[in-house]
Amino acid sequence: MRLDRFLTNLPCFNRQQVRLLLVERRVRVDGQVVSDPRHEVRVFSRVEVDEQVLQAGYPARYFMLHKPAGCVSATTDPVHSTVLDLLDEPHKDDLHIAGRLDFNTTGLMLLTNDGQWSRRLTQPQTKLPKVYYVETEQPIEEHYVARFREGFYFAFEDLTTQPAELVPLSSHSARLSIIEGRYHQVKRMFGHYDNKVVRLHRERMGPLELDPALAPGQYRPLRADEILAI
Repeated sequence: MRLDRFLTNLPCFNRQQVRLLLVERRVRVDGQVVSDPRHEVRVFSRVEVDEQVLQAGYPARYFMLHKPAGCVSATTDPVHSTVLDLLDEPHKDDLHIAGRLDFNTTGLMLLTNDGQWSRRLTQPQTKLPKVYYVETEQPIEEHYVARFREGFYFAFEDLTTQPAELVPLSSHSARLSIIEGRYHQVKRMFGHYDNKVVRLHRERMGPLELDPALAPGQYRPLRADEILAI
């Protein structure tokens, strides 16, 4: 939101007062004096007028987690442990999951309190690939590759999946890259051939790869370059 709009939305200032505050350089955003009315104020910005704090702001947080099997991709669950239970962080209930994984699916999971960042990561329009290692019960036949590229019709949603890249690694394993996150999408795509997925592991989301130093259940904060990559 523009700074001038943010200020005029408050009950304590009208438009004329806001213009005067900016001209007199009495407004600070994140500790810096700001006189430009178009300056962007975000949910994480600290906004002050003179010595009065109008928005305290709070730090954006970003974490990479190696999700283990048997763990729910949710913030709360009455029966099972959740991915938030794995985090030893203050105010972790403020975090949300950017790209959920099924109960027994393992691999890269990202958690943040920055909604704009997570939307850029997960929206199909951004076309950021999600890369999975897949093992199946039956052999992965050569003709699968072209069909995955063409897409599959999902009757429940009345849509055809976006083109996916399937690279066989062995008779029963492959690496799959998709740009969507439909309900049980990978399992349903292989289910077209009655071929059950017996292991599914997410390796990458866009430019972010699972840190090989993280054992299942472990996590770490994202580095600045990883955050800016999205």
